[in-house]
Amino acid sequence: MKQLLLLVLLVSGIQLGAQSNSELIKHFEAYSKQMRAQGDIQGIINGMTHLNVLSPSVARTDTLAYIYMTEGKYVEALNTIGVDKKVDDSDIAVQVKAISLKSVNEPELAVIQFEELFKREPNPSVAYELAELTLQLNKLSEAEKHINYGLMNSKDDMKHTYYEQQSPYQVALKSGFMYLNALLVYNKDKKGNIDAAVDILDAALKASPNFNLTQLTKNELLRQKQALQAQSVQGN
Repeated sequence: MKQLLLLVLLVSGIQLGAQSNSELIKHFEAYSKQMRAQGDIQGIINGMTHLNVLSPSVARTDTLAYIYMTEGKYVEALNTIGVDKKVDDSDIAVQVKAISLKSVNEPELAVIQFEELFKREPNPSVAYELAELTLQLNKLSEAEKHINYGLMNSKDDMKHTYYEQQSPYQVALKSGFMYLNALLVYNKDKKGNIDAAVDILDAALKASPNFNLTQLTKNELLRQKQALQAQSVQGN
């Protein structure tokens, strides 16, 4: 009799748990919908986190990580989705990993994810990210490959955003590749290639006169040239 009673209680507990879980899922689905209607990002994150605990979903995890990324919470995005390359990752997952890893200054890991993005859908915007990162890692031959691709495939309506000023601004993506090409030429020979790099920067400025980062870089290269010339005069 005791065994039968325990069995009844156990089954009842399982049924109540299932019912409770189902009700909680419905509650947080409604909560998340309301947070979306109100534009409450933190509320959306909270609701989706609860739903993912109650009913785990790869799609929901990807979406949650994407929301963290768009809010600039890159560490939280990576903690949600991980950093390892997975063959079955969705395009959103790869994008979140790539952008977040770059943003937390992990260029070597970011390159792996951007390479996967480029493999899935080659385009100049991803090539720019790869060129920039491989330059940062001093992988000049890799950078040159991506720069050449970008120069050949960038369209006039493609833009890239820069953030070194207080207000972000956009320039033609092809001008961005010209800027990276100037850095590439300079890094190949930091004393002998200053003039060649400046010529490329001048061409980029002609195409995009508002390209502030290019002007700053040009000024720095000319300063370095003057310093080298002064050292040469002193040496003589």
